[in-house]
Amino acid sequence: MPSASNIEDINTKESSTEESIAKDISNENDESSQQRTKLYELLKQREQCWWQARQQLINRKERKVVWYGENSLMMWLLWQLVSYVVVAMVLMFLSSLLNILLTLWQYVALFILQTVVFIAMLAAKGRTAKTLQRKIDKDEIVREEAFNEMIILAEDSLYPDVHAKSPISLRQVYECFDGSFHLATLHGLLQKEVDAGRLILGQQQMDAKILPPDLADDELDEHASEMVYKSTL
Repeated sequence: MPSASNIEDINTKESSTEESIAKDISNENDESSQQRTKLYELLKQREQCWWQARQQLINRKERKVVWYGENSLMMWLLWQLVSYVVVAMVLMFLSSLLNILLTLWQYVALFILQTVVFIAMLAAKGRTAKTLQRKIDKDEIVREEAFNEMIILAEDSLYPDVHAKSPISLRQVYECFDGSFHLATLHGLLQKEVDAGRLILGQQQMDAKILPPDLADDELDEHASEMVYKSTL
């Protein structure tokens, strides 16, 4: 029969073991929390890169449509007409300010030079269009790489949290991070889980990918509370 001192030693050891296990679990939770926080910080950084690349890509695509699209010749001619007016106004202002009198032939020579420059730019239109297209292709790659990196980070941070809190609306996800992420970003990331069949979107999603970032956020803001994600896991 064990003595009282032996029983006390056993209880002390058991208590010490339990404290050690609890401490280990606590440390694991702390490490897990720190790791999750670090992943979210990295996710925010990649989101900023993706957002900027997407904005730049949209701006360049709009520029291509305006200056190198099917009806771009009218825009070039209109811009040249405006430039004639602007140059004429500047010359008149300088003549009045500096008391410089230019002859008619000097005006004609200046406008001829301006026309030659315009013709040279118009002749190089195809080359500049190709240069712009190469920049667009590069922006596409940068955007895709940033988004793919966000997906990898979201797999260990955002996605587990969304599945754990499911069903959850896009508005609630947005508010969980105090607006640190754009609605269009969260929508795009969660759509990957919907496409993979791990989430179900209660309402038909907005096609926010083709909209400029600001407009995409505005469009999603109207429906964010109605867009509820349900986990299938």
